Amino acid sequence: MTDRRNASTSDRQELIGLLSVSGSLAGLCITVVALMNTFDKTRAGVSAIDDVFAFCGAGFLLCTYLIFWALRSDRPSLSTTLLKIVDAIFLLTLTSMTLAGFAVVYTVW
Repeated sequence: MTDRRNASTSDRQELIGLLSVSGSLAGLCITVVALMNTFDKTRAGVSAIDDVFAFCGAGFLLCTYLIFWALRSDRPSLSTTLLKIVDAIFLLTLTSMTLAGFAVVYTVW
């Protein structure tokens, strides 16, 4: 019983940490999308990178919603499953955002 409680507590701490990071990165992605709209939209690179950052913002927002759901859940098995889903979405979105950031540096500026 103690191991289950410790796992639940560590999962909860991980979810709380990811909650603030996901919210911040979603805001950052939206800021980048707004910034990219100031560039010339005829350039294909600007439009494609803009779409990637919009996708990333939506991914981080989805992570935020799933984290809220996991934190509110009374079922530990559901919380654990949601944590695994959040981890996968978060890592995919973070990787996409990083690659888009490199694309901005090497193609737009």
